[in-house]
Amino acid sequence: MYLTQSLQRAVQQHPDTVAIIHADRSATFAELADRVARLAAALQDLGVQPGDRVAIASLNSDRYHEYLYAVPWADAVLNPINIRWNPTEIAYALKDSETSVLLVDDAFAAAVPAIEAQYDGLGHVVFIGDGPLPDGLLDYEDLMASAEPVEDARRGNDQLAGIFYTGGTTGFPKGVMLTHTNLVTSAMGSMTSGVLHTTGGRVLHAAPMFHLADYAMWNAASIAGNMHVTIPMFEPTAVLTAIEKHRITDMLLVPMMIQIVTDSPERGNFDLSSLRRVVYGGSSISAPVLARAIKAFPEAQFTQAYGMTEVAPVATLLLPENHVGERLKSGGRAAPHSEVRIVDTDDNEVPRGAVGEIVVRGAHVTQGYWNKPEETAAAIVDGWMHTGDGGRMDDEGYVYVVDRIKDMIVTGGENVYSTEVENAVASHDAVAAVAVVGLPDDKWGERVHAVVVLHPGAEVTAEEIREHARNSIAGYKSPRTVDFVDALPVSGAGKILKRDLRAKYSGPGTGG
Repeated sequence: MYLTQSLQRAVQQHPDTVAIIHADRSATFAELADRVARLAAALQDLGVQPGDRVAIASLNSDRYHEYLYAVPWADAVLNPINIRWNPTEIAYALKDSETSVLLVDDAFAAAVPAIEAQYDGLGHVVFIGDGPLPDGLLDYEDLMASAEPVEDARRGNDQLAGIFYTGGTTGFPKGVMLTHTNLVTSAMGSMTSGVLHTTGGRVLHAAPMFHLADYAMWNAASIAGNMHVTIPMFEPTAVLTAIEKHRITDMLLVPMMIQIVTDSPERGNFDLSSLRRVVYGGSSISAPVLARAIKAFPEAQFTQAYGMTEVAPVATLLLPENHVGERLKSGGRAAPHSEVRIVDTDDNEVPRGAVGEIVVRGAHVTQGYWNKPEETAAAIVDGWMHTGDGGRMDDEGYVYVVDRIKDMIVTGGENVYSTEVENAVASHDAVAAVAVVGLPDDKWGERVHAVVVLHPGAEVTAEEIREHARNSIAGYKSPRTVDFVDALPVSGAGKILKRDLRAKYSGPGTGG
């Protein structure tokens, strides 16, 4: 198994088919393969040796697409950088991984001096943007033009494919080591479900390409020989425009993005009839938001993929036909390549319906964390990846994620799972989005606090939110306090940053 295999096959079978579109640029598979081979040669000319790490800090583009192929083609290792990080965080990841070559676009070129001030190991920085070439940086197109194509190294199997840094929610981020076997196993195993891609389809990359959720979609679509379309970053009108203009059939969005696109007042102005498949994951989605999305895109099938970077990234799939009734609240069942259990603190499997920690096993499980043997040993026990997610499994194997274990709220001695409260609050017609966190409370230990975004023009009081929630959940689970905001803080991958909410609202009772 090797990641460049999909490009080799595409060139052999349909070399003149368009492979990638970005803005006004496009390339066929034959043209793409030539550029990839030249970029791989350019990287080697810069001193990249087998197994060396090559990083990229960039918004989505066709050049990001080329990077994903060229690095393994050059026998090197991917290191995609989180686009929301500041120079200190970027420098940490580069230093931790001993990366010597960095690719940056217009959005990150200005950060290079600050990065180099904190990490002196960068030998070369390559500019892949469209603006003027910044001082001290190498021009991407010039490097490729002067390079002679090299043969594909066919780096693969259990060789390291990439170091994918986690978001760093607790201290500095950890580098997740994923092999070619890990990534191809997850992609091909998920593809056997028949719901990830459309034959001859067109895939939109609106979610950030650094994140493993979008990378997994990229990998599966590449294996299928589909066409890729990229937009620099998520923006609802840009997504709607791309779907109509390029007749997009497949896309992956995180729940927050789905909510924004679904509720966009401009949605009705676009022809979205080409869309056939929407894959979502990365965080939980409230049942009301999902119901609105399914109604908004009636031609599309929705599939949820639950997992994490450490399992490359798919553990379970909720298939389109299972988006009904109570199962809408689940993350689906173990994907074909994955084994999933719910265990207690002693790693014993708990009875069906009981809450425990979700653990995952299979050929898609990471080798571990880069340079962190103790963290690796704690996370992977007898081949089982401990996800840190609390969940339960029903008698038919459907997995219900109840909360991050560290996010579980203990109020008055009772366990409260934020996802259950979020679903209750989100079912109010006025609510566009909600996040629930536990805040310190002198009386209850923790109190349930809801941070709510309302639909434009909607009005509702905190007490009305609490009363509405009590219609579907127990009183002690209903938010004791509520704050209304214009938007929720999100990470570069579109996940709600609950740590930021806890930090902002901790203290004496706030809100209504």
